[in-house]
Amino acid sequence: MTTDGKPGAGPEPDLPAAVFRRILIKLSGQALQDEKEHSIDPGRVRAISQQIKQAWERGVEIAVVVGAGNIFRGVAGSTRGMDRATGDYMGMIATVLNALALQDGMEKLGLETRVQSAIEMQEVAEPYIRRRAIRHLEKKRVVIFAAGTGNPYFTTDTAAALRALEIGAEAILMAKRRFNGVYDSDPEENPDAVFLPRVTFMEAIERGLKVMDTTALSLCMDNDLPIHVFSMNDEENIQRVLSGERAGTIVSR
Repeated sequence: MTTDGKPGAGPEPDLPAAVFRRILIKLSGQALQDEKEHSIDPGRVRAISQQIKQAWERGVEIAVVVGAGNIFRGVAGSTRGMDRATGDYMGMIATVLNALALQDGMEKLGLETRVQSAIEMQEVAEPYIRRRAIRHLEKKRVVIFAAGTGNPYFTTDTAAALRALEIGAEAILMAKRRFNGVYDSDPEENPDAVFLPRVTFMEAIERGLKVMDTTALSLCMDNDLPIHVFSMNDEENIQRVLSGERAGTIVSR
């Protein structure tokens, strides 16, 4: 913290230097819900913003991609008869709502942020421009990427992998709402599902493990970009990853 009580860009004195210089945090839309599944819960937004602030105070450059499963899923809409492309565009627009909520939460804590949208909404967000995003990060602003890739048929997981590679992030921190990592089967359906502390990209693809979709995993594998999968419910998990510890599951080569 600085002497005037505002967050500073240097590491906290009681924490080791972060092992990553620049990261991308992937949040599910459900991470913003409360237990009653209100679409955007201010308490959850505040808690997530606080965790991001603590990471930022260690001098880490941070980008965020957020989903929209708490508001609308294009795939779910298509199963009920909606055109898939239309549903996906609706989902992308919903991510902008979540991005603005996160921006509000972080700026109330003193973080300077920018929302960049792959679908132009100039009244509320900048258009996504790679070089501008990198410049914001260099100026220690948190950049929130909204509207996925801007194209239907691609998930926000793929957007996270793509944006992470474009900005030169050293890792993706994939924050889950409920489960602390990757399991050999769906723990919601199988109470005997086995937790996997480490998984290779190829293993995740071949076994269909619920890490990211195949397109996103392939992008990360081809570019050797590690993924750390953990629960947001443990407020120390981001700090553990930044300290070089394992929190949840590590997906890598």
